Amino acid sequence: MAHTAMSGYGTTAGDDPLQTAVWRLRSRACWADAAALLEPCTAGASLQRAGLLVERCLYTEQGWEEAEDALRTAEAQARSDDERGAAACERGQLAYAATLLGVRDRADEARAALGRAAALIAPGAPGRAMLDFRRGLLAENLARSPQAARAAYRRAHAGATAHSDPLLLSFTWRHLAGLALRDGELAEARHGFGESLRIREELGYLVGTAPALASLADAETEPEASRLRAEAGRLFRLLGGVPTWLARQLTPPAATA
Repeated sequence: MAHTAMSGYGTTAGDDPLQTAVWRLRSRACWADAAALLEPCTAGASLQRAGLLVERCLYTEQGWEEAEDALRTAEAQARSDDERGAAACERGQLAYAATLLGVRDRADEARAALGRAAALIAPGAPGRAMLDFRRGLLAENLARSPQAARAAYRRAHAGATAHSDPLLLSFTWRHLAGLALRDGELAEARHGFGESLRIREELGYLVGTAPALASLADAETEPEASRLRAEAGRLFRLLGGVPTWLARQLTPPAATA
């Protein structure tokens, strides 16, 4: 879903000024501006730049060619197994996004890329948690296997905790809560959605706050649900209708005759 933003990536005081600037733009849905700050002269910078542009595709349903170009550059510059694995992980995420959003069916490519990443990224490595999370997304949304998705999300959650990656934790909390809600476990769902929202607000991840509010609203009763959904709608409009797919969740069900 996102290039991981850990300590040292702009989310905490004392981080590198460039990473702080990148994070501020990214968190406000300015992915192209954030990517423009990164010179693709090293594998690390190219990977981060590609990750930003892939994330833009998932949130805006636009910018596919730019993401492909950035990804090809990152793939060409990758030298170590970790770098090649990270590039494959981004390739899988881009193919997943295209499939999920109905741009083109690239499900086989997504599975193959994430499988390649799994062979390259060592268990326990920092990038493994993001890989596990993305494999969970495929299991949940493409393979329709909530059991496999839950196992992958739990591995990702443990990895994000071990490597102090709060942003990824906000995603794993949210998706585990979504599975709990599907199973009718309201208390567990509210807790997970609440943790996701708390982390995103603390990080200042504005573009991810509206989805977190809307998800929590789905697990709440009235009038709290309407209040949360209204706040999500306000942020959604503030960011120009991003993420695009949130519009469907914010639209109230049509009245029945």
